Amino acid sequence: MTETFTRRVPKPPAAAELSTVRGAALYIGALLGPGLLLLPGLAAAEAGPASVLAWAGLLVLSGVFALVFAGLGRTVPSAGGVTGYVTAGLGARAGRAAGWMFLAGVVTGAPVVCLIGAGYLTELTGGGQLAGAAAAALLLLVVLILAACGLRTGSTAQLLLVGLLITVVGVAVAGSAHAARAANWTPFAPHGWLAVGHAAATLMLSFVGWEAVAPLTTRFADPARQLTRVVAIALAVTSVLYLGLAVAVVGVLGRGAETLVPLAALLRTAAGPAGTAGAAAAAVVLTLGTTNAYINGAAAMASALSRGLSGALSGARGVAGGAVGAEPGQSAGPRGPAPRLLAAIAACGLLLIALYGLGLANPAALVAVPTTLFLAVYLGCMAAAAGVLRGPARWAALPAGVAVLLMLGYCGWALAVPAVIAVAVAVSRRGRSRPQHFHH
Repeated sequence: MTETFTRRVPKPPAAAELSTVRGAALYIGALLGPGLLLLPGLAAAEAGPASVLAWAGLLVLSGVFALVFAGLGRTVPSAGGVTGYVTAGLGARAGRAAGWMFLAGVVTGAPVVCLIGAGYLTELTGGGQLAGAAAAALLLLVVLILAACGLRTGSTAQLLLVGLLITVVGVAVAGSAHAARAANWTPFAPHGWLAVGHAAATLMLSFVGWEAVAPLTTRFADPARQLTRVVAIALAVTSVLYLGLAVAVVGVLGRGAETLVPLAALLRTAAGPAGTAGAAAAAVVLTLGTTNAYINGAAAMASALSRGLSGALSGARGVAGGAVGAEPGQSAGPRGPAPRLLAAIAACGLLLIALYGLGLANPAALVAVPTTLFLAVYLGCMAAAAGVLRGPARWAALPAGVAVLLMLGYCGWALAVPAVIAVAVAVSRRGRSRPQHFHH
C-alpha cells in the first residue's frame, strides 16, 4: 500500500542527471505498491461496480498532485519532503506534525502490507483469519530481523519489485478477460452514490507517492521538457494498470469482487491453481521487499525528526515523502535502524495484526489508519503549496486540497489518529518554549 500506502524510490547521486526513461521508472515506482493486491476488493465491497468511478476520479486528481508536487520540488528544493513543504508554507510546528503523521503512516502501514502477503499465502495453503494473522506476524518479524542485521532493499531491487507487480497485474487482467460478464455490472451502485466517496478514501493509499519523487525534479537536465514527459508516462502507465484492474475485478469476479485477494481470484481464472500459487509467491516477495523499504525509510525520517527541522531535513530529503528520495537506510546508520524504532514497529505491528487475528479489526479499518494519516499530510501540503507556489501549480493546489478534505470527511473515527499527533506536537513545542519564557 502505496500504495503506498508509501513507496520508496532511490535518489540518484547528486552529480547524476536523470534521463526521461529513468525518471519515469522512478515516478511509476513511487506510485505502485502492494496495496494493489488488496484495495480493489475493498473498494468493490464499499461501492460495488461504481468503485471504478473512484478509480477514475483519483487518476484525475493524481495528475493534479503531480503538478503541485513538481512545483514544490522546484520551489523548496532543500526541504525534507512533506515535512519541508509544510514547514515552508505553514511553519515549523505544522511541518513537524506532518512529518510525524507521515512516519506514523509508514509504521502503521507496514503490518497492513504483511497482512496482504499473508492473505495470499493462506489463500494458497488454507487457514482462517487467525492463521493469516500468524503468517503476517511471522513476515513482519522476519523483515525486522533482516533490517536489524542491516539488510536494505537497493534501487535495482526496488524497481524489480515494481516490475513484478506490473507483471502480476498485467497477467491477471489480460488472462481473465475472457471470463468478464456484462451482468456483473448491475446494479451499478448497490450501496448508493455516496459510497463512491468511501471507496475513493480507501483507494487513496494507492495514489500516495507524488510527494516522494518531488525532490527529483531538480535532477533533470531539462526539467521543463523532461518533467512533462515523465509525468505523462507515469500517469499513462498507472491509469492503464489501475483502470484495467478495477474493470477486471468487477467484470470478471462479479459478487466475488468483495475479496481480500482479488489478484489471486483473477489469476486463478486465468491460469487455474497455478495462478493462486503465483499470486502467493509474488505477494510474499512484494511484502518482504516493500516492508524492508518502509522500515529503513522510517528510520531515516525518524532520525531527521529527532534532530529537529533545522538542517537535519536537508540530509533526509524526500524521506518524509513516503520514505522515498534517499538511499535505503541513508539516515539509519551503518548497522541499520535504531533498536528502539524496530521495537516500536514490532509492538505497533504485532498489536494491529493481533487485533485482526482476534476479529477485533477488519482490513478496511486497518487500512483506514495510514490512509487518514497520509490524507492529513496531503492536506497540509496542498495548503502550503497555495501559499508558496505561483502560477498553475498554485491554482491546482486549491481544488486538490478541497478533494483531499472531502475524502477526509469519509475517514470517520480514524481522524482521531492525526488529531492526537497534531495535539501532541503542539503540546510538546509549547512545553519546550515555556521554560525559556519563564527564565526571561
